[in-house]
Formats: sequence, structure tokens, C-alpha cells
Amino acid sequence: MPMTDNVWYFGNLLAVLLRWTCGQFPHSGAATPPMFGDYEAQRHWMEVTVNLQPNHWYTNTTDNDLLYWGLDYPPLTAYHSYFNGKIAQYLNPLWTQLHTSRGFESYYHKLFMRSSVLFVDLLIYFSSIYNYWSICLKPDFKPRDKAVNCVISLINPALILIDYGHFQLSTT
Repeated sequence: MPMTDNVWYFGNLLAVLLRWTCGQFPHSGAATPPMFGDYEAQRHWMEVTVNLQPNHWYTNTTDNDLLYWGLDYPPLTAYHSYFNGKIAQYLNPLWTQLHTSRGFESYYHKLFMRSSVLFVDLLIYFSSIYNYWSICLKPDFKPRDKAVNCVISLINPALILIDYGHFQLSTT
């Protein structure tokens, strides 16, 4: 797929804008105790992973109440939360403070969370889609057709709404 194809550039821009625009609207569970929705789940997983040893991430303890957004994804996802949590902790320790950050919501933390999802999307999802449509298909596909199919894959509304509107983070 030639990088000079306007479809490719416009499609990437459209895909990023759709993601960022969707993320500007309220997420499910916003400011709704006691669980605060999936944003809080993602934030809490960062809290747990940066404050507890890995052997305690999946164990019910006084520091890790599994009934309150217990970490229920595989370890690779937990390490992704750990990595993001370390960055969050560096930017503002209040975002991941054990016990006291429960239900924490702020504009800047949401901006950080949305940005981290977009970064990983660009790094992994966009590059995977690009490689699939440009490398894995038969050479008889026209470059423009590959670009159009790539863009269609990138603007999949289900993934955008789940990751950016609902804060489920399915593609990351």
C-alpha cells in the first residue's frame, strides 16, 4: 500500500479523530458509586499493580478486595496496567494511591487514560491492521483497495465505542 495514497492518510486521521471525539463524552458509571464504572476498573487495576507484588494481584487481601474491580484479565493485561500505572504514578501519585484513590476521577487522569489507549492503539492495533492489509493479502489486490479496507477496519465502531466510549480497553 503506497504511503502516498490519500485514502490511507485521510483514513488514519479519521480513525484517530473518531477515537478522540468518542472519548470526550461521559463514560458508563461516571461519578456513580459504589463501583464508578469501567474507567474506575482500569484506574483501580493500575492502583493494584503498582502497589502490590505480582503474586498478590489475583489474591483477595485487605489491600486487594477482589469484589471491588478485582483484576480479572490475564497477566499480560495486568502488566499493561502496571506499565500505565507507573507512568500515572510518576505524573501524579494521587491517581494510583492504594486505598485512598478509590473512585478518583479527574480531567487530567482521564486525559492520561485516553491518551494511553490511543498510543497503544496506534502502536499495536493500527500497525497490525496495516500489516494485514498490506502484507498478508494477495498481491493482486489494488493498493487503493487495500487502503480502503484498512480504513474500514480502523473505523470499526464497535471497537471505538467499547474502548473509548465505555472504557473497556478491548484492543489494548
